[in-house]
Amino acid sequence: MLQPVDYLSPDVPEQLPWHDVPLVVATDESVTDYGCLVENPEDFEIEIVQWPAQGWRPIDAGTGDEGGVVEGIFHSEWKGDFLYGRNDAVNGHYILGWADNPGSATAGASATEPERVLLWHLNYHPDGGQMFYPMDNQPFVVPVALPGDDLGLEDIVAFWCDGSRGLYIHPGIWHEGVFPATAAQSFRDRQGRVHARVSCNVAQEFGVFLNVPLQPAISSPG
Repeated sequence: MLQPVDYLSPDVPEQLPWHDVPLVVATDESVTDYGCLVENPEDFEIEIVQWPAQGWRPIDAGTGDEGGVVEGIFHSEWKGDFLYGRNDAVNGHYILGWADNPGSATAGASATEPERVLLWHLNYHPDGGQMFYPMDNQPFVVPVALPGDDLGLEDIVAFWCDGSRGLYIHPGIWHEGVFPATAAQSFRDRQGRVHARVSCNVAQEFGVFLNVPLQPAISSPG
């Protein structure tokens, strides 16, 4: 039987090559295959996937999708070179990534202008979608990839959101926690209550850390 992952002590090497993840500005058009941008979190509905049948007999209509949703606050905070996440909705506490290789990362005062997250892990939820809505209206970043267990590095992108709207992702979309483009932020999180999670330890499977930029590149005047 698989053992629970210790997200506060990731099983990764102290140093690995970095794989650059493209940063894409989140617009209604760019996010359409992954989910949508959220104007009003109050009445936004989360998709819930019906429990799969075990054999040829189907799940009864109107059952298997009654677990509902759970809501809480997702906190993201830099402590030195460590980015920590805490999801009150599912009682999760994580090291999301680092600003430098883990062997060189140092704790201390919070970073004021983080440039990147070196990411070691991605996951998806087969039972329901998930909404992140910024409480401080500040920019944030979410790495994503389309559904499918045969994940490739070339499939991964990161959406940069300007903080004026939230981001919703469909069930089955690969992602990680939400990353602040400032020292710390909090987000309204709403997701399926079952909270099944399928994980990929990117560091172990691909031998790299994902280099996710937190600030969009600014073009020089032509």
